Amino acid sequence: TKIIRELMVAAREGGSDPNTNTSLRAAIERARGANMPKDTMEKAIKKGAGELEGQTFSEALYEGYAPGGVALLIRCLTDNKNRTAQEIRHTLSKYGGSMAESGAVSWMFERKGIITVSKEQISDLDEFQLLAIEAGAEDIKDDTDPIEIITLPDSVSDVKTALEENGYSLSYEMSYIPSNSLKVEGSEAGKLFKLLDILEDNDDVQEVYDNSDIDEAEMEALADQFG
Repeated sequence: TKIIRELMVAAREGGSDPNTNTSLRAAIERARGANMPKDTMEKAIKKGAGELEGQTFSEALYEGYAPGGVALLIRCLTDNKNRTAQEIRHTLSKYGGSMAESGAVSWMFERKGIITVSKEQISDLDEFQLLAIEAGAEDIKDDTDPIEIITLPDSVSDVKTALEENGYSLSYEMSYIPSNSLKVEGSEAGKLFKLLDILEDNDDVQEVYDNSDIDEAEMEALADQFG
């Protein structure tokens, strides 16, 4: 599965100790959330760390454009970068997009840590925000549930630790956030959703980031359509 690849790559790049490897710790939490058996997790981590034989996966970040000029970052974990690049290029071309040169799109995004905490845990929002900011949070989006805390990549571990030590349950991930968004609607929004759906069906694709801005009602309708 995709989570197994995530565990393997995180362990290979940062070691098998989740206490010192935040990427591995995040992957373990996702695996637990997906009810992955402990034995399966441990084998994936050992394979990634070189303690057991297994496939070797590496990360690849592809850049492209979707219909309407929407910028795409496609993060993959693959054992064959040439095959994956060909598949991504073919999918983009078939569904109205195109592959872009390295650097053509990535400058439109910033690498960030995103920590989420459900509102039901927070009795004093001001106190919660102060705690997160003092720990290194860059921004807090409290108009959603769960609340999103945005951090620099190097700060996510400090903020996470501070919140957990104060009794908050949370989840977190590393993400690419667009600096600016592009309004998309109507048929172009439908084409974009179709393309994203196909890309995410690819076993090598871990995440697809885009800079689209779609009306909430239209987004819900498209989500229902593509299930």
